[in-house]
Amino acid sequence: MLVTFQSLLEENAGAGTALGGFTCYDLEAARGALAAGARRAVGVVLLISKEAFAAEGGDQLLAAVRAAAERSPARACVQLDHVSDMGLIAGALELGAGAVMADGSQLPFDENLALVQEAKALADSKGAAVEAELGHIEGGEDVAEETRPGDYTDPEEAARFVAAVGVDLLAVSVGNVHGAYAGEPRLAWDRLAEIERRVDVPLSLHGASGLAVADLRQAVGGGIRKVNANTELRDAYLSATRERLAESLDGLRVNRLHDAQAAAVQAVVEGKLDALAGVTA
Repeated sequence: MLVTFQSLLEENAGAGTALGGFTCYDLEAARGALAAGARRAVGVVLLISKEAFAAEGGDQLLAAVRAAAERSPARACVQLDHVSDMGLIAGALELGAGAVMADGSQLPFDENLALVQEAKALADSKGAAVEAELGHIEGGEDVAEETRPGDYTDPEEAARFVAAVGVDLLAVSVGNVHGAYAGEPRLAWDRLAEIERRVDVPLSLHGASGLAVADLRQAVGGGIRKVNANTELRDAYLSATRERLAESLDGLRVNRLHDAQAAAVQAVVEGKLDALAGVTA
């Protein structure tokens, strides 16, 4: 069932857990994430990447994922992820996205702030939420390449930014990256603690693929209330495709292949949800 982004954040803040955000490039990935949320009885965020939404048929993808969430027993919200184009943000909100990430992290502070303020005004008119990013999380959302951390979030700037715009969620850069980590991940726990102390909105951590369960749990204990994963889902989806393709070609059983893809994504999402809830396997 569709629920608000804000209600999912509040639910996890009250429980001392974190919300999982999972990128969906098609309905099979969405099916897997929703099935995981239903099995674990927790809410999930279905993320649509900028490239997927901007591509031909991207509006249909968002609408289809939203419809899947609406009909699922899992509590879910659809979010457009990492976008600085106000046209795309407006389009996603018009289609019923419950949240957008207005990402001006590569812009100067004042330009980032202006972008987020404009997105916030539009989202407020639709009853939707806005996530922003300060500091810069390196790497690609849609291509997994070895990446080193970018500019860390400055705690003082974070406090000023949030006070000025009142976003619903702030993504922080504390050594996390999109895609594959170049070397062993080492998150700046002291920096996260200082940001959490100075900022009065929930924090999010992008780049959960490749992070150990212990790191995820420490992040949640340090105030992270939403964690995004993408690369591990794509890896599981494509591995299942490779492993089951020959079998599916025998008789051209497309649905069998789709079921394998959804099941592979579901398994990864369940593992992430367990880590964010502090469940021991």
